Amino acid sequence: MEKLRDYLVNDVPEDEWDKDFLKWYEKKGVFGEVILHMILKEFKNTIPLISKMYFEDSFSQEAKGFDAVILRGNCFANKQNLDIYKKLGVQYVLTRTVGKDHIDIPYAKELGFKMAFVPGYSPNAIAELAVTHAMMLLRHLAYTTSEAHKGNFVVDKHMFSKEIRNCTVGVIGLGRIGRVCAQIFHGMGAKVVGQDVFQIKGIDDYATQVEMDELLKVSDVISLHCPYIKENGKVVTREFISKMKDGAILVNAARGQLVDTEAVIEAIESGKLGGFAADTLDGEADLFGKDFEGGKAPNAIFQKLIDLYPKVLLSPHLGSFTDEAVKNMVETTYENLKEYMETGDCKNKI
Repeated sequence: MEKLRDYLVNDVPEDEWDKDFLKWYEKKGVFGEVILHMILKEFKNTIPLISKMYFEDSFSQEAKGFDAVILRGNCFANKQNLDIYKKLGVQYVLTRTVGKDHIDIPYAKELGFKMAFVPGYSPNAIAELAVTHAMMLLRHLAYTTSEAHKGNFVVDKHMFSKEIRNCTVGVIGLGRIGRVCAQIFHGMGAKVVGQDVFQIKGIDDYATQVEMDELLKVSDVISLHCPYIKENGKVVTREFISKMKDGAILVNAARGQLVDTEAVIEAIESGKLGGFAADTLDGEADLFGKDFEGGKAPNAIFQKLIDLYPKVLLSPHLGSFTDEAVKNMVETTYENLKEYMETGDCKNKI
């Protein structure tokens, strides 16, 4: 951390940074902090005196000497880390995400931390990734480009596909991200149906709201954009999949806990599902942000997902890793901290 801070404070050009240092930080999952600090320099002309805890096994002493900790969705403020923060004098635990399930909120409140979240950022970032995942699976692009990479440019039967305008797309969760996703698919010519626990107004121009069973029955592509509510359990179960069209595509850019991963694997292997793409996975902290190249994933389920490529496409929770989204998240997070420090309260408090 000291080396990173020295680089930023002293405006050391990127091409003069120690390459081994950068490689270590990338593997530790801390490279996002370099990006965050650089964005703050660009947009806020400041260097933040704030440290971030990344993963469950991170070196927690990085928070020493700081008043606030900023978290991402794969940075866990569990009891162990919260105890360390408290011991080190941290006062603010801020997440630059919409989701809050990576924080042990009751215990954090018990310890007296002031917490805040980002209620919204560029919905296009997540929606675009979901659409990209879906289109890669629909047009078999991962398979096709993999063959081309090997030098095989023969067009075979596995590359044949439907056009999206001849498909029905089901969007589960019609919040800001889900609505943008529906608009994009509609703009590409697809028929779009949506499901939400609330009746959503103003979507009739691009989507038809239906019940869940109807959505599962008619959809060629299903994209998840709903929140995870622990009390409700998983959304994608064996029963859920059994009601889907044969050969349908499933995309999850919401929360990994929504999906029964083993049920998805069974459906891919049996051919019930035509493809699965995920930017989030249940238990993803054991996988994302780590380099397993040349080795095996930490458990058999993750390894099976990897082995099912190109019918299964995985990305390491990078849906919000875009220029607009990161700018939105960073600015809102620091506005949350500023509001707390100036007024003792925050409109986005947890």
